[in-house]
Amino acid sequence: MSKKLTFRHELKFFINQHQFHIIRQRLKSLMAPDKNVGPTGEYHIRSLYFDDMDNKALHEKLGGIRDRVKYRIRIYNIQDNVIHFEKKIKRDDYIAKVKEPLTREMYDAIVAGDFECLNRPDKPFLMELYNEMRHRMLRPKVIVDYVREPYVCYHGNVRITFDKDLRTGLHSTDMFNKDLGPVRAIDDNLIILEVKFDEYIPDIIKTAVQLEGLNRQSASKYVICRKFLKTNTWEDY
Repeated sequence: MSKKLTFRHELKFFINQHQFHIIRQRLKSLMAPDKNVGPTGEYHIRSLYFDDMDNKALHEKLGGIRDRVKYRIRIYNIQDNVIHFEKKIKRDDYIAKVKEPLTREMYDAIVAGDFECLNRPDKPFLMELYNEMRHRMLRPKVIVDYVREPYVCYHGNVRITFDKDLRTGLHSTDMFNKDLGPVRAIDDNLIILEVKFDEYIPDIIKTAVQLEGLNRQSASKYVICRKFLKTNTWEDY
């Protein structure tokens, strides 16, 4: 990639409803809601995750490989005005993202198995995707669906999110299907708390979140939804 990657810290935790209400109440006086939230202070995220013929992204995560990548298409509030193809890169405890916008026509073509629209030598990331699809059989695997409540602080570029109601689209790969009916993938008492920051977290926010009192988890939404498929359907990795 010609553009230099920016890596950030990423910490994940499973919390229950009681912990959520306590932490959220503390954060509300210290952080601002993300500018993209709606009237409820939330927005909806739906991602279509891709994997290759060896399910490399899945197996590397399950195997604890520290340096790995995942590919996904992401939309918000089930609308097609913003569609991005993203690559999430993880190195140890740091993450970076590369992304390119898609049109609805490009999305429809890719999901239908026609990925010639990605054959763009002037767009390195789209060419990477094109080659992955041609040579590694990168294909859609599972829809991951949830509601996010995000808070931001510009000191340290801190972003704290509560991801709720995690659901899987089972075998469907049509993100815009109004009859998708995604099913819950984890216990309804659980919320995924994510903490992202550049070099530091202000002490007052660290105290509010009580990071020392929480146990970090490997809370990969992609893996949770793929494992749900294997447990509850006939899918084979």
